[in-house]
Amino acid sequence: MKTKENEILVYYNAKSSRGKKVLALARTVAPNVKEVEYHHTPFTPTTWRRVLDMLELRPKDLLNRSDPYYQTNIRGRDFDDEGWLNILIRNPDLLRAPIAIKGKRAILCSNPTDIYQL
Repeated sequence: MKTKENEILVYYNAKSSRGKKVLALARTVAPNVKEVEYHHTPFTPTTWRRVLDMLELRPKDLLNRSDPYYQTNIRGRDFDDEGWLNILIRNPDLLRAPIAIKGKRAILCSNPTDIYQL
């Protein structure tokens, strides 16, 4: 996924306070901010692969391991990258932080101020 140089795409949960903070800070950094709320617009497997390449992370690295669903249903199990990607696609609530994308760069915003790294 590629954005224009003066645009930031924020992939987030609108109910999350961290997501709202990242979105607010993104608006101070770039004149154009595109919001993508993952409950309404889920990423396709192809889009996820591009984002993961930009982040230089594996699908497993994006999951919130302290989430009760993860603890009950996933912890201790081993999957290949495709399996982890499917877990992420089917359970976007397990995403541990919003993702911000600008141009060919992406960042996992564990802290809202991480957006400034773009």
